[in-house]
Amino acid sequence: MIKTDMLIIGAGPTGLFTVFEAGLLKLKTHLIDALPQPGGQCSEIYPKKPIYDIPAFPEILAGTLVDNLMEQIKPFEPGFTLGERAETLDKLEDGSFVVTTNKGTKHNAPVVVIAGGLGSFEPRKPPISNIVNFEDTGVSYMIKDPEVYRDKKVVIAGGGDSALDWAIFLTDVASEVTLVHRRDEFRGALDSVEKASELAKLGKIKLITKAEVKELHGENELKAVVIKHTDKEKEDTYLEVDNFIPLFGLSPKLGPIGDWGLEIQKNAIKVNNAKDYQTNIPGVYAIGDVNTYEGKLKLILSGFHEAAVMCQYAYQQINPGKRFVMKYTTVGGVEGFDGSKKVAKKEVVQSIA
Repeated sequence: MIKTDMLIIGAGPTGLFTVFEAGLLKLKTHLIDALPQPGGQCSEIYPKKPIYDIPAFPEILAGTLVDNLMEQIKPFEPGFTLGERAETLDKLEDGSFVVTTNKGTKHNAPVVVIAGGLGSFEPRKPPISNIVNFEDTGVSYMIKDPEVYRDKKVVIAGGGDSALDWAIFLTDVASEVTLVHRRDEFRGALDSVEKASELAKLGKIKLITKAEVKELHGENELKAVVIKHTDKEKEDTYLEVDNFIPLFGLSPKLGPIGDWGLEIQKNAIKVNNAKDYQTNIPGVYAIGDVNTYEGKLKLILSGFHEAAVMCQYAYQQINPGKRFVMKYTTVGGVEGFDGSKKVAKKEVVQSIA
């Protein structure tokens, strides 16, 4: 059983910043996320897309924002349970909660914070009749370990950043990389599109556009795919492959959290925004895009604000009767659990005799 002061469900930007705000209050945190890495949508869907509304950053890539947040929270040594979905919520006699994941990992904390963005993400699967037969035996909807594809023949389908970035990356890993997209134009970052195009000219990526993978063949494992072209005059392309990776993004859903007895409104969790962003279950808070209230703005900035306010109230719940005097970081500095401390230099005022 993993025990912590504050259990955070969701390791996107809002969840990560919650670690910082909780750390300032000397609260230990642990995060659960169904994705294999921190960052939520920013890491999984658009790591190279620029964001323009983060204070002090006229422009910052989503992936860079996540990297910066991870660096910011490093002194507070958060724990992570990644690649597992929060499944059940149980309240114990002492008032604390136990959250169990789909893989049976149990977590115990007096406070649970749901910062799951738009919810848990499920892959968007292409409409291929027998695709489920090859899941885990040749078909994957996200790449967790690139070494799995070492010296393999890989077909990637999709036209966004994930498809482009992984196609580029795997040219140094796989023996053969084919990128299939139903259009001529890609939705990814310009530099990724240009790099993929250059690699295609060099013969390192087989680029097939205006086409879709429509059939999968094999017995116990995937052996080949059939690619159908928009141009009806073109014959179907039959390719022998080891792996097929359709990267069509992730579909957000509340998932099992929707069965926890929380008050749900339009697929979001209703909270008390007049005070602490607490749900109808005392001790369970919801912040970021997963919550809703009158006037809600689904912005990363809003999630950061909600995290800061929520932590102040959660501290009182975790430490009833204990007073904590909030100090600005410019005054009190930032003291990490790893022994590090950042303190602003004091100005020396010299008196004039």
